[in-house]
Amino acid sequence: MLADCIAGNPPERLPAELAADECARALFGVLVEGLADRFDPALCEVYARLFSAVLPGADFDRYRRVREPRPVEREPRRVFVLSRVTLGADIAVTSVLMDAAKRRFRAAGIVFAGPHKNFELFAADARLTHAPVDYRRGTLADRLAAAQDLAALVTGEDLVIDPDSRLTQLGLVPVGNERNYHLFESRSFGAETDDALPTLAARWAATTFGVPDAKPYLALRPEAAELPGRYVAISLGVGENPAKRLPDPFERELLALLAARLPLVIDRGAGGEERARVERAAEAAGVAPVWWDGSFAGFAGIVSHARLYVGYDSAGQHAAAAAGVPLITVFAGFPAPRMFDRWRPVSPGATVIRCDPPDPAAALAAIRAAL
Repeated sequence: MLADCIAGNPPERLPAELAADECARALFGVLVEGLADRFDPALCEVYARLFSAVLPGADFDRYRRVREPRPVEREPRRVFVLSRVTLGADIAVTSVLMDAAKRRFRAAGIVFAGPHKNFELFAADARLTHAPVDYRRGTLADRLAAAQDLAALVTGEDLVIDPDSRLTQLGLVPVGNERNYHLFESRSFGAETDDALPTLAARWAATTFGVPDAKPYLALRPEAAELPGRYVAISLGVGENPAKRLPDPFERELLALLAARLPLVIDRGAGGEERARVERAAEAAGVAPVWWDGSFAGFAGIVSHARLYVGYDSAGQHAAAAAGVPLITVFAGFPAPRMFDRWRPVSPGATVIRCDPPDPAAALAAIRAAL
């Protein structure tokens, strides 16, 4: 079905069996993400048409209205900014819109609605409060529960800023009053450009709020960590997408190369295969890093004080960019060139190594040159 949609031959309706509980992981992981990751306005329309017919409460006509950027017309007492759920997206996109909202609505309460681990990235921001809303990656009903939880928190007078959030299934499930709801459809906005998402979010914020030059930011509470004075922060996590990795012995040789310059602080990741893989690479490289086993917000704090950040395309690169830390990111496994354009980190100190196709030797040569 994804291939047919990309080829311009989408089905008239989503087959009923794909909405079954046992199909949820494939439905979202293959079809929804496959359509979104191409950043094609035509595929946005395909997604909205197919899913508005199967998502309870979804409103296709409303979606087509709210996707159009329009200036805010009133001064709200409370502004809800919805989480994108993934950590990197909340730094690269959501924080840009929060920055603009804080500057535009100086007397309003700004509420970050989303998971606790995401709010931790901004918990030291005195302007923000947190509305806990979890997104469960289970059945279709599990995923829709987030929109129901959110709808119970938002009143008709609240302003809602939706940065293409999974909480609303990318703007399809209504939350709040339509006239006070603003959707940044990141998959289609700026389709005529190759700009990265932080740049597009800032442009949308200028149109919607009249605030120029909004930027990604972090507001981290300190977490205790015993660190060397100068170090390289490293994350080799790929978010359960092995296509983002380069083949062995890339990781071993990368760690050996970096350890010859400075001590290493490595995020061990969420556990399981990722943890075992990075431990094997460190052992094979003969390096003894400082390991980080805590929250991502804690690791983001480590990144923000590093001399350099190095990793695959993941949340760490956006934390480094927001903190103004020099970074080298290895970008592989993207399904379309436009995905690379959109998700690359934006900062003066960013070196982005595009690996298409994956070439460990060429990537290592590029990293040596960057160092």
